[in-house]
Amino acid sequence: QVQLVESGGGLVQAGGSLRLSCEASGLTFSNYAMGWFRQASGKEREFVSAINWAGSRPDYADSVKGRFTISRDNAKKTVYLQMNSLKPEDTAVYSCAADETPRHRLSSRSPLAYDYWGQGTQVTVSS
Repeated sequence: QVQLVESGGGLVQAGGSLRLSCEASGLTFSNYAMGWFRQASGKEREFVSAINWAGSRPDYADSVKGRFTISRDNAKKTVYLQMNSLKPEDTAVYSCAADETPRHRLSSRSPLAYDYWGQGTQVTVSS
């Protein structure tokens, strides 16, 4: 049974930082590109960041570029999202997702490409 478990969310003041983690089990982690998505209350889910199987090709939404950093540790089956300079508009439930894609392909920005999802972790940024 595949499980993705996020952790690291919480309440932080604007300008602060958080580090999200997503630990996978039940799958061959290095066969999967990994993504982070977020959904604010009353809004649609949106792409935040993704990374290929090797961790060599990160991708970011324009809204987080320069502030967020995605990374992965295949030995630990974990993907991370370091979030700096947080803004109130970053408030959302953040979910990680796994996409079993051929290794020569880049990670996807479309949630439809992802096979497995975590339950999500709440990030709240106060002004």
